[in-house]
Amino acid sequence: MAGIIALSAFAVFLIFCLIFNIQILYSLLAGYFIFLTYGIYEGHSIPKLLKMSAKGILKIKNIVMVFMLLGIITAIWRAAGTIPAIIVIGSKLIVPQIFLLLSFLLCSFLSVMIGSAFGTAATMGVICISIARVMGINELHAGGAILSGIFFGDRCSPMSTSAILVSEITETDLFENIRGMIKTSIVPFILSCLFYSAMGLSSKPQNIEIDVAALFYRHYNLNIITIVPAALIIVLSAFKVRVKKTMIISIIASLAVAFFIQKESIANLLRFAVLGYKTSSEELNAMMSGGGATSMVKVCFIVAISSAYAGIFEETEILSLLKKCTKVIAEKISSFGAVLVTSIVAGAVTCNQTLGSILTYQLCRDLMPKEKMAISLENSSIIIVALIPWTIAMSVPLEILSIPAKSGLFAFYLYSIPIWNLISSFKSNISAQN
Repeated sequence: MAGIIALSAFAVFLIFCLIFNIQILYSLLAGYFIFLTYGIYEGHSIPKLLKMSAKGILKIKNIVMVFMLLGIITAIWRAAGTIPAIIVIGSKLIVPQIFLLLSFLLCSFLSVMIGSAFGTAATMGVICISIARVMGINELHAGGAILSGIFFGDRCSPMSTSAILVSEITETDLFENIRGMIKTSIVPFILSCLFYSAMGLSSKPQNIEIDVAALFYRHYNLNIITIVPAALIIVLSAFKVRVKKTMIISIIASLAVAFFIQKESIANLLRFAVLGYKTSSEELNAMMSGGGATSMVKVCFIVAISSAYAGIFEETEILSLLKKCTKVIAEKISSFGAVLVTSIVAGAVTCNQTLGSILTYQLCRDLMPKEKMAISLENSSIIIVALIPWTIAMSVPLEILSIPAKSGLFAFYLYSIPIWNLISSFKSNISAQN
C-alpha cells in the first residue's frame, strides 16, 4: 500500500507541474525524494538508498556520453552544411500530389541520419510544414506525416538516444535490436506509405515558391562533400561500428568540412560544439540554430534522475503489486499486450520517454526474454509517448511546428506499430496454444 501511495504522490506532482507549466525536472526531483522517503519507510538506510541510486545512474553512463556527442554532432552538422544539403535535396523532390508521402519519407530519412525526433522536427519538419501551408495542404494531415517521420528514426536509428537507452537498460545489443525493430515495422511502414499516398491524392496543388534553397546557398557552400558526415553514419553503422566511435568519426569529418569547405574558424567550431550553432543571420538562425553539448544537459539530468529511480525500484518492493497486475494482463491478453498497456499508463503519468520506458521495463521484464523485451519496448513505450499530447515527446514537436495536438490523429505510423505488433502477439499466442 505504501508503494501505491508513493507512486500516486509522484503522479500528483507530475500533474501539478503539467497544469502550471513547471519544468518536469522539478517534479522528477520531488519524485526522487518521495521514493527516498518510501525506501526509509521500508527500512533501508539513506546510504544504502543512495547506493541504489548510484547503481541505477551508473547503468546509463554510456548514454550520457552519447547525449553529449549527439549535441555536438547536431551543431557541427549544421556548421558543415550537412543538414542544409539534405534539406535542399529533399525540397527539390517535392510534388504536391505526393507531398504527404514525401514529408513522411524525408523526415524518416533525416531522423535516421541524426537519431533525433526534435532535431528532425526543427529542420526538415519545419521545412515540410512551411511548404504545406503555402500549398494549402491540410495542416493536420501534414503534421501527422511529419510526426510519423520524425519518430521513425528516433525509434530505430543507431544514433537515437532512445534506442541506446533501451539497449542499455535491457542489456542487449543495439544492432540486434535495430534488426528486430526493422523486422517488426516493415508492414506498418508500408501501410503508412499507402495511407499518406491516398491522403495526398486529395490535396489541391498550387503554385509554390521555395526560397529555402536560396537562403542556404547564400550561407553555405553546398557541394557533394557536405553530405559525407551523414554518409559515414550509414556506412559505419552497416559495418556495426560502435555508436560512440561512429559519432566521433562523423564529428571529425564534419569539423573538416566546416573548416575547409565552409571556412569556419576553429574558435567558432569550438563554440558551436559547446554552445550550439548560431550565426549572424536571424533568418538562418530561425531554422538552423541549435545543438551543442549544453543543449543536452537538461536531458542528461532527466535521464540520470529517472535512472536513480530505477535503482531504487530494483531493490525495494515499490513495484511488487503493479508487477502482479502486469502478469494478470499478460495472461488475459498477451505478453506484448501487457507491455503496451503498461507503457500507455507509464507514459501518461511520467510524461517522458525515458522514465516511461524504464518504469515499463521494471514492471514487465519478467514476462519475456530480454531480447524480446527490448523490441517490445521499442514497439510500445518509445512510440506511445509521441501520441500523448502532454508528454515531452509530443509537446516539443508540436511547439516547434506550431501545429495542434489533433495532428497526432494522423500520425498513422505511430498507431500502426503497436497495433500491428499486438495483432502479431495474438497470432503467436493462438499458434502456441494449438
